[in-house]
Amino acid sequence: MKVLTDVTGTSLSLRALPVRIVSLIPSITEILFTLGLDQEVQGITRYCTHPPEKVKTKLRIGGEKDPDLSKIRELGPDLVIANMEENRREDVAALRSWGIPVYVTYPRTVRQGIEIVREVGALTGREARAEGLGNELEGHYREVLAETAKRPPVRVFCPIWRKPYMTINRDTYVHDMLRVTGGENVFGDRSERYPEITLDDVAARKPDVILLPDEPYRFRRVHLEDFAPFEEIPAVQTARVHLIDGKLISWYGPRIAAALRTLSSLLASG
Repeated sequence: MKVLTDVTGTSLSLRALPVRIVSLIPSITEILFTLGLDQEVQGITRYCTHPPEKVKTKLRIGGEKDPDLSKIRELGPDLVIANMEENRREDVAALRSWGIPVYVTYPRTVRQGIEIVREVGALTGREARAEGLGNELEGHYREVLAETAKRPPVRVFCPIWRKPYMTINRDTYVHDMLRVTGGENVFGDRSERYPEITLDDVAARKPDVILLPDEPYRFRRVHLEDFAPFEEIPAVQTARVHLIDGKLISWYGPRIAAALRTLSSLLASG
């Protein structure tokens, strides 16, 4: 019997390798398919988009915050993978009360985002493939850290919402991805994990770069106009306000390699 303990301290006992898996997190769904678990994945959320050719054949069981628990139960999964922040505690508790094994994750650093690959490999009997991918990602991680250590950090503002504007503090995966790739989160010192701020607050912090991701809020070109009046912001003065793929800063697992390369290059550019 394999016994694994998740981030909540709950021990999960698996008498056999899971053959019916439900993923409640898009990043986890991508990891599962990358590890070759195409047949085992039975249910995914409406936000699970990658790999597109594979997710289109899977049953949608709702969103992270509003999953259809009865639909999940009908699938008869022998493993559900969730996230402590993205999924509701009461939903996890309900699934467990039905005898459904639920493994809860909660990566808040890039290193933890890499380690999740190995955890999923251990859960599903794909240890060798997961170890290979984990080692590859760690290689990229060390390489980028060595590169960014040679240059001063770039002050970065990265919102996650608009109306009201919200951003992230240091206790977040997004913050650590920015740190690793050469950025200094200008609101990293805030006590709230997702502080609500104004654009006057942003101006006062003087970011050199502003990154506007397309998730969870879908920032688009029209939103660049929000910053036009703030000519005193260095990022505005130098036209370093960039629209980016939100998956680069918030998806862990195999996507980390591209995130490290893309963001470190973007922050290093003049």
